[in-house]
Amino acid sequence: MNLSLIRSPAQLILASFSALIVLGMLLLTLPLSSDTSAGLAFEDALFLSTSATTVTGLSTIDIAELSVFGELVVLGLIQVGGFGIMTIGSVIALVAFRHVGLRQRKLAQAEIGAVDFGELSRLLWAIARITLVVEGTLAAVLFVRFWQNDVEDGVGASLYSAVFHSIATFNNAGISLYSDSMARFVGDPFVTLPVTFGFIIGGLGFPVMVEAARRLRQERRRRNHRDEYLARAAPWSLHLRLTIAATLVLLVIGPVMVLTFEWTNPETLGALSLGDKLNASWFHGVTPRTAGFNTIDVGSMNEPTLFGTSVLMFIGSGPASTSGGIKVTTVAVLIAVLWAEVRSTPDVNVFRRRIPESMIRQALTITVLSLAFVVVTSLALTATDGLTLSSALFEATSAFGTVGLSTGVTGGIGTFGHLLLVLVMLVGRVGPTTFVAAIALRSRERLYRHPEERPIIG
Repeated sequence: MNLSLIRSPAQLILASFSALIVLGMLLLTLPLSSDTSAGLAFEDALFLSTSATTVTGLSTIDIAELSVFGELVVLGLIQVGGFGIMTIGSVIALVAFRHVGLRQRKLAQAEIGAVDFGELSRLLWAIARITLVVEGTLAAVLFVRFWQNDVEDGVGASLYSAVFHSIATFNNAGISLYSDSMARFVGDPFVTLPVTFGFIIGGLGFPVMVEAARRLRQERRRRNHRDEYLARAAPWSLHLRLTIAATLVLLVIGPVMVLTFEWTNPETLGALSLGDKLNASWFHGVTPRTAGFNTIDVGSMNEPTLFGTSVLMFIGSGPASTSGGIKVTTVAVLIAVLWAEVRSTPDVNVFRRRIPESMIRQALTITVLSLAFVVVTSLALTATDGLTLSSALFEATSAFGTVGLSTGVTGGIGTFGHLLLVLVMLVGRVGPTTFVAAIALRSRERLYRHPEERPIIG
């Protein structure tokens, strides 16, 4: 990699993810990565490496075909890709040298979406601690359940499966060691509920998790009357309030949608008991938020459910998280813009805070670029692989949103379609604006502005 050609954080982030994908592909083509005498074919290895690095979950093969070494390669790609390449490099620098250089700070800040440049080191430490706590807690819960119910053969296998699925869950990867994903646990809330809470927390975004953890500590200290100044602490940030509010709304809409459209479908919820229906509808209502696990057959869902799931996958979760999509805050800002325009309000206000014009333009840019990627990919899959528009749209949105849900057509897509999905998964992970900025020509600041003129709109 010629580093002299890389001039911006966006280019280095894209190049780093690409390098990690290539490394993972080479490791997966080794004979010891597969249970067979030969490793994976280059096309399958490239697709799986991209899927793991971008924490998507789509695959052209059955993960059960991998050896333990191959599974560990996939697990490493999930952890590095989900945590963030630049973030990991910054944490290593903090551990080794107790400081992070200016260039590395800019890269990590661009990747995780940090707002306060001066507190980046503290944010990186907090991200590392949160990741270990959440993944460790989830692994312990799953281990107990796997071991008690003899899901795996022995303590070691149960612990290995629990660790693997905890990392895949928190990073919203959607890659399971089981051929049926989580279908065997459709009636086991002691597995499905911890898993859903794990990927919901992972989808909130590191800035939200760090701020929430800090505020909870401050509140605990205030209640203990050890620091009276903390009683006058500033209100919660707009980013946190927007993310939490939008997430709660979608956590209600998703399960209700699945429950409504799939209640009588004999291939999905129809054959389940009432308790299992509620459990499965909750799981499949929240998993499109880029988690990618499934407990019922996605390919057997009704068309309204598939379309609604595609919308949820396109939205995604919180910014600076392990998720893809255009992010819930982008949707919230666009709704606020629409509401302000309908009411003829000059300013866009949310929670008594005014949204800057630059932020509105950024939200519009992200949405339009994302729609373009999804639409073009859907049309290409329809034209080259003969997929129905519904299946093509679902597959394209799943790849862009780094979700991993599929109607079962991934393995039957041709080489061109697989390469296209590889590109879309990479775009979805780094973000459409970062991707376009990385490949665009070097911009120059203009010292002039053109005359203003108003076209007729609407």
